[in-house]
Amino acid sequence: MSITADHADSVPTTVDSNAWKALAGSGLGYAMDGFDLLILGFMLRTIAADLGLSQAQSASLVTATLIGAVIGGIGFGMLSDRLGRVRVLTWTIVVFAVFTGLCAFAQGYWDLLFYRTLAGVGLGGEFGIGMALVAEAWPASKRARASSYVGLGWQLGVLAAAIATPLLLPVIGWRGMFAVGVFPAVAAYFIRASLHEPEVFVEKSKDRPKESALHLLVKDGETAKLSLGMVILCSVQNFGYYGVMIWLPNYLSTRFGFALTQSAMWTCVTLAGMALGIFMFGHIADRIGRRPAFFAYMLGAAVMVLVYSRLTDPIQLLVVGAIMGFFVNGMLGGYGALISELFPTAARATAQNVLFNIGRGVGGFGPVVVGAIATAYSFETAIAGLAALYVLDILAMWLLIPERRGAQLT
Repeated sequence: MSITADHADSVPTTVDSNAWKALAGSGLGYAMDGFDLLILGFMLRTIAADLGLSQAQSASLVTATLIGAVIGGIGFGMLSDRLGRVRVLTWTIVVFAVFTGLCAFAQGYWDLLFYRTLAGVGLGGEFGIGMALVAEAWPASKRARASSYVGLGWQLGVLAAAIATPLLLPVIGWRGMFAVGVFPAVAAYFIRASLHEPEVFVEKSKDRPKESALHLLVKDGETAKLSLGMVILCSVQNFGYYGVMIWLPNYLSTRFGFALTQSAMWTCVTLAGMALGIFMFGHIADRIGRRPAFFAYMLGAAVMVLVYSRLTDPIQLLVVGAIMGFFVNGMLGGYGALISELFPTAARATAQNVLFNIGRGVGGFGPVVVGAIATAYSFETAIAGLAALYVLDILAMWLLIPERRGAQLT
């Protein structure tokens, strides 16, 4: 992939103030995403008890949020490629904030499901547009680490949820927690007010293809192969993450009698491992390439989930959980850079949002599938089954995704 002379001057070669502001705005938006979904995971039992929900209905609240993210990812991604990154990011914030706030007033299952779905629509635009914005603002030599820094925003949001929920939930209840979830959106809104569009987007928008951004993802056999490969990678990533993180606090509580604060401690330690994995992935991928970094993490994830499924000691679960988290979620640091390098500016945000959020939609069934297997057999069996998914991950990367480290954006 080469860069043409007509937009050579628009390619960033240094990390300027706008690049850092783009990173801050995108990272905070993704933190909002992580905060929202984890407080929902922690609150499922409380919400179910208050509204009289079944276990299946409780799990479907997570699934509906993630399916809403697919819808939002497609719509907002296409709008972003047409109208601009910064403007459409602001719209996603407004949608998320309004419907998250309405969750606090839900009176039953169906209206809460409706609000969660539409809040997910707002969340759906966050990841992809933010990743496209950062990829276009940062130099190629540092693109993967910038992507990983945005991924760290998710972990910070989840960590904030793990700390805040045990402290605030007994005091303000689940309705109050949804109200708290609106505040990160307000902060992200004001940060993004100072951003401007990346120069590469402005330059390339002058010569935008006639085809829709969605069509550009499957415009020929080679591009369709790239899209399929990324859907598989993103689906495995999200299925493993949500399958583990949504149900493990409940598993620790029922199997070992962990109180909410102890489950939160486990979550914090595991998240620390995930954060380190994400941070390291970006630096490794910039140094040795995208494919070698992904292969190493995929293999590590397959091994560690098998090891984890055989543990019964709470201390071992705590320590090994951090190592498992390093590999299972560390790959999150690479998707933004990889997708940005595989698809053109005219479809970049659409590719980020559509491909990753289809993965999130598939991953949304992770809690349902893990819960069903855990009920029929055991939680250990459910976790061990995830190892087979990472083998699929390795095959998809090997057969469908080329190496694009350092490629200039077209």
